[in-house]
Order: sequence, then C-alpha cells, then structure tokens
Amino acid sequence: ENESLLMMTEVLEDVLPVERHPYLAVLSGPSFAREVAERLPTAVTVASAWERLAREVQRAFATESFRVYTSPDVVGVQLGGALKNVIAVGAGCAEGLGFGLNTRAALITRGLAEMTRAAVRRGANPLTLSGLSGMGDLVLTCTGALSRNREVGIALGRGERLEEILQGRRSVAEGIKTAASACQLADRLGIEMPISREVYRILYEAKPPRQAVADLMTRELKPEL
Repeated sequence: ENESLLMMTEVLEDVLPVERHPYLAVLSGPSFAREVAERLPTAVTVASAWERLAREVQRAFATESFRVYTSPDVVGVQLGGALKNVIAVGAGCAEGLGFGLNTRAALITRGLAEMTRAAVRRGANPLTLSGLSGMGDLVLTCTGALSRNREVGIALGRGERLEEILQGRRSVAEGIKTAASACQLADRLGIEMPISREVYRILYEAKPPRQAVADLMTRELKPEL
C-alpha cells in the first residue's frame, strides 16, 4: 500500500477478523495475463503461512498449462512481485536510451540484489527472491514485450514526459507508484536501493534518464556481495 507501506496481506489482516487471517494466500510469478489466457505454459508461486491452504490453492489452480508451486514466504513473494515493477521501469529507460544487453543484465542483477536486501530486512527468505516470484517475475517484466512498466521506461528513455506517456493509457504501470513506496521502504529499513531511487528521480523529479544511469555507474566502488 503506497501510504502505509503495508503489504496486501497486512492490509487484509487489518480489516478481517482474526479467525480469518490463516486463510490468506498470495499468488505471484512471471505470468502475463494474455499468455495465461492462451494457455501457454506458465509457472507461479502461491504463498501462505498455512501450508494446508497453500496446497489447496495449488491443487485448485494447477492445470496442464499452469503450474503452481507452494511457499510459506508470504513476505518475500509479495515484495518480489511489487518491487520488480520499479526495476522494470529502469530497464525500460536503459532500452529507450539505446543501451545494450550488458546494461539490461546489470540492471536486472543489481535490481534483484536490492529487492532481496529489502525483502530480507522485512523477514523474507532470500531464496524466495531467486524463485519465480522474484527473479522469474523480474526477468519477464524487464524484457517482455507485454510489460507495461518496461514500456513506460522505454518512452521515458526516449525523452517523453511522464504526463504525455500516461495520457490515454488504459492500463496501469504499477512501478510508477511503487517507486515512491520503494524509496520510503528503503529509508524506513535503513538500506540502499539505488536503482529504485534513480527510477523515482526520473519519474517524480524529471531527472534525465541518461544522467541517472551515469550516476549509478559512478557510485562509490564496493564489493558485489
């Protein structure tokens, strides 16, 4: 949630009776709706603190073309699904600027690092971010032609203003609002999320995307891990 920074399960826990809390589950992963509707092979993760519920959802949703894995990591699955949208805007910006595959790979990899950093500080299992709801969803959203967040980033990288991009758009690019939440989350957790912060500056402070990439490339040198 943009203002409170609560995850959707936490919002539901605020409004639902306590006895309903065990019945919460989240489904996330690399799954463009069009491809799911066309029954193209897709794999996702369902997370619930109650293992029995996760297995029931798994059985209910699984088909020959839609494979569902279970996880107890509700926090990691939700944060992966939200934060990857911000990184995808950044990857789109780099693509719009005409940068190559090296740049895209760096943004995806370092983007995953800051997503994992945030999720772990919120109590998630770091391995969750290497799975379908983390790396899987991140790769799809950063590279897929159906990605709305990537599309917005490409337009920004080509010099279009955000207001112009959003005019007439019927679909939602979640990364636009989530960029602000990601920066607030980083401040609250006391962690670095440099890509998310630069995406925020591009979106809300009209920072030139080329300058944002240059600033990321010239940050203080440090170990990778």
